[in-house]
Amino acid sequence: MACKFTRRFLAAALCSMAALASAQSWPTKNVTIVVPFPAGGTTDVLARAVSTKLSAAIGQSVIVENKPGAGATLGAAVVAKAPADGHTLLMGAVHHTVATSVYKNLQYSFEKDFAPITTVALVPNVLVVSANGPYNSVNDLVAAGKASPEKLSYGSNGNGTAQHMIGTQFQIETGAKVLHVPYKGSAPLTTDLLGGQVDMSFDTITPVLPFIKEGKLKALAVTTAKRSSTLPNVLTLQEAGIPNIAIGTWFGLLAPAATPRSVVARLNSEVVKIIHSPEFRKQMLDIGAEPIGNKPEEMARQIKEETEKFAQLVKAGRVTLD
Repeated sequence: MACKFTRRFLAAALCSMAALASAQSWPTKNVTIVVPFPAGGTTDVLARAVSTKLSAAIGQSVIVENKPGAGATLGAAVVAKAPADGHTLLMGAVHHTVATSVYKNLQYSFEKDFAPITTVALVPNVLVVSANGPYNSVNDLVAAGKASPEKLSYGSNGNGTAQHMIGTQFQIETGAKVLHVPYKGSAPLTTDLLGGQVDMSFDTITPVLPFIKEGKLKALAVTTAKRSSTLPNVLTLQEAGIPNIAIGTWFGLLAPAATPRSVVARLNSEVVKIIHSPEFRKQMLDIGAEPIGNKPEEMARQIKEETEKFAQLVKAGRVTLD
């Protein structure tokens, strides 16, 4: 009996020593944060804000690499297949919890193939239209969507993204029929929105905020349950008369699932310190983001709950993609 206990004790001690050695030796080379959208969008902005400070904290370069496409699933697939050594990370988002139900042939499982590190920030989405257009309220859009089905259009950051789901629920709740136009990211979407090629979008506040301040875009409502501190005078969709819509966009860091727990813990510790610093907090509030910085298990629970929620919305909206 004593021998068995001793062997178990030694095995546990060796595992602890291996984990400690792994954490102490990491990182041994540059760390890459894969952003599954083009440069310029909220995901990219947050990744670059984290990367600069994380590089200083760990003593290695932290590189941001953009791999857009397929509603953020292409970049996620790259990270899921990467070596699980803590040197390749994903700046994931709420979009990935949607993709689980929307895409039939995903090359990964967002819940099983990734190890959550921490949620970096929550950013409200905002319904915006061109300042030169004829729409001045949510009711104007609903009326137009009912009068001429699918003549009105909304852009999103791609099929299966949060913006796509908000647009889907907008139609379910109002009865308006609006044409969905998917883009590869916020930058091309905003360009077309300003140019009048698409009528409206439900993008995150960050990429459209400068144009709202310049008077080039009109913010008609935010999609979260409460108003944004960045746009305090803008109604929520619920206040504008559309019930049940309460969706924001969160962004967070994840690693391949088999990444040593000690490395995930070290990453969580370093990134949470960054998120809770006054400098980073101000930087986030300036772009309309609410800094979070939670534990890996809290982020995992968030992913599970939202995956289930969006599965129900996908079914209700009959959204299917290959």
